[in-house]
Amino acid sequence: MAIQALADGRVLAERIGSAPTRVVALHGWGRSGTDFAGVLAGLSALAIHLPGFGPTGPPETAWGTAEYAELVAEAIKPLGPVVLVGHSFGGRIAVRLAAARPELVSGLVLTGAPLVRLDPVSKPKLSYRIAKILGRIGFIPQSALDARRRKAGSADYNAAQGIMRDILVKTVNENYDDDLARITAPTWLVWGQNDTAAPTAAGKVASERIRGARWTVVPGEAHLLTPVLGAAVRAAIDEALA
Repeated sequence: MAIQALADGRVLAERIGSAPTRVVALHGWGRSGTDFAGVLAGLSALAIHLPGFGPTGPPETAWGTAEYAELVAEAIKPLGPVVLVGHSFGGRIAVRLAAARPELVSGLVLTGAPLVRLDPVSKPKLSYRIAKILGRIGFIPQSALDARRRKAGSADYNAAQGIMRDILVKTVNENYDDDLARITAPTWLVWGQNDTAAPTAAGKVASERIRGARWTVVPGEAHLLTPVLGAAVRAAIDEALA
């Protein structure tokens, strides 16, 4: 694979095969375009390194997925309609793009994308909320507050730094109901049976909110693109190309 610059150099992507590009893939949070090397082998495709991941620098402000989708749309516009593949965080962006710019998407393949929340958002524990108040007025040192925050936060939250942490917080509170209803491209959703990062039951609900979407569950698989889950995603891509 070779690196290709898109959108006047603001986006970098792994080039698989040769032009014309027929498939564009968007990776998950904390990952990079190299995740798709096996999935896209033998195709004419681009696996984008989203801003803030891999070799691509982060945005200057706290983007949501709408801003990511706008930049990706600008990057792929010269290519013509493509099959858009999104894993996890990349799936959120793919849904935004497919809803807003349907002329750029000939098919949509999603896997492990947190698109529907089945349970209400739980508030932080009372002890943590009290600690935040005490920290603001100087009764708790910043180091102690940071330790409590790390304990309360997810692995992704704790690993993110600076603007990328702000982007993560913004993204996990987004709602995609309107976007799902607006998608017109043929859509495939491929989920690992044991996915807990993007629960399989929520993925099924998302599939029911997209007109005509195909839903597939891969037994024994979880969230990451293992060879088995990747093979099922590739089968969906091949159907979309056909």
